[in-house]
Amino acid sequence: MTDLLKQAYDPENFRDQAHRLVDLIADHLEASASQSEKTVLPWLDPDVRLVKWQNDLTQDFDFEPFWKDTINETIHIHHPKYLGHQVCASLPLAGLGEMLNGTLNNGSAIYEMGPVSTVMERIVIEWLTTAMGFSKEASGVLTSGGSLGNLTALLAARQHQSGYDHWTVGKTDGFRPAILVSDESHYSVSRAVQIMGWGEKGVIRVPTDTDHKLDASRLEEVYKIAESQGLKVLVLVGNACSTSTGAYDPLDKMADFSQKKGLWFHVDGAHGGAAAITPKYRHLTKGIERADSVVIDFHKMLGISALTTAVVFKDGKRSYETFNQKASYLLNDQEREPWFNSAMRTMECTKNMMGVKVYSILRTYGPQIFIDYFTSCYDLGKEFATLIKDNPDFELPYEPDSNIVCYRYIGSGRDDIELDKLNADIRIKLIESGKFYVVQTQIGDKTYLRSALMNPFTTKADIEELIQEIRMYGLLR
Repeated sequence: MTDLLKQAYDPENFRDQAHRLVDLIADHLEASASQSEKTVLPWLDPDVRLVKWQNDLTQDFDFEPFWKDTINETIHIHHPKYLGHQVCASLPLAGLGEMLNGTLNNGSAIYEMGPVSTVMERIVIEWLTTAMGFSKEASGVLTSGGSLGNLTALLAARQHQSGYDHWTVGKTDGFRPAILVSDESHYSVSRAVQIMGWGEKGVIRVPTDTDHKLDASRLEEVYKIAESQGLKVLVLVGNACSTSTGAYDPLDKMADFSQKKGLWFHVDGAHGGAAAITPKYRHLTKGIERADSVVIDFHKMLGISALTTAVVFKDGKRSYETFNQKASYLLNDQEREPWFNSAMRTMECTKNMMGVKVYSILRTYGPQIFIDYFTSCYDLGKEFATLIKDNPDFELPYEPDSNIVCYRYIGSGRDDIELDKLNADIRIKLIESGKFYVVQTQIGDKTYLRSALMNPFTTKADIEELIQEIRMYGLLR
């Protein structure tokens, strides 16, 4: 063994590095929370930053400056003025779980390679399914993100609904499967359908109402049109909630329709499905417990670092239908239900220790921590919407269900085309200033600013300051 390898693996060297890095991270969290760190996103042109870090690789290494620059130059999601994409201000303890995962490197897709995380994952799923209102027959797995979660659930639906062993036989002549989805459904759903080989025509879009929720009164009509085109509808997908607007589809009515037509009912609850575990917002997900499958991202509204996604099945046996492929060198225990080998139910053959991250939070703080995180952020969404409604210089296109709020500066009195450009320009100015981070979206043919209230430490004062900043940029243009 070389001296360099000995140094890299030396426990005392690691102890020193870990303590110093944790101190830097803790300082960053403190500076973000107190806002003594004024910048949310230290903007720099991508090509300029690339050259900077290319040059860094040629310099002598100094531990603390390197990690300080890494922390300082990236986006600060724990800053209360981060109001952008749907990524949570993760609980610090989840970060320690990541350190354990990276150091122990247990590939947790089979029990022998991740015995503790495998068992923890099972317990986490049992807690989640119970909290959501499912029966004891429910089960599921953790996987790497909502996109992969949706694909996993839809593959199970394909196998169960096709009427034959689709996994073994493959595509058959004359069989043209399809799913029904909302106009507002996330692109990962249509992507999953196309990955499965159903093509663009396999995605049948159901119109939404004025509140951007699937219009359940149109389901029968759209279903019949699909049938008349020779399509076999197998699945109905509901949003809880939609990514763009945060609107919740009428899940109970969709469950009724699915039951009537014999469809698999899947709920993409990546962002807001966890409302089902909260007393205050549970009503938004009425009917979710009737879904055949549900996807929930712990890394969006439950404070866990990415990627950690639960794929839940009302009938746990259905989860084994996703991949009934055999790999004898890995999966040779056919004597009992192999719940402990999630490689049989997920895409991953090597999987991070996701169960440890969630279990450690659950064990340390109890389930109330998840309820508090979710409820606090959704409460902030309501407060944000109220402030927008009370300001005549802004337009709120709908009453938000969630912590995702879309809004538009209109104070300049310009036409819609000019306002589209103005709002897009305002967003760029906000980002370049570094004071706030927001994103934008299209609703109909209009451009809106969009904020996801992902940090429970964001305050009303922070939101009011953002509104004033936007107004200032609007008046200057």
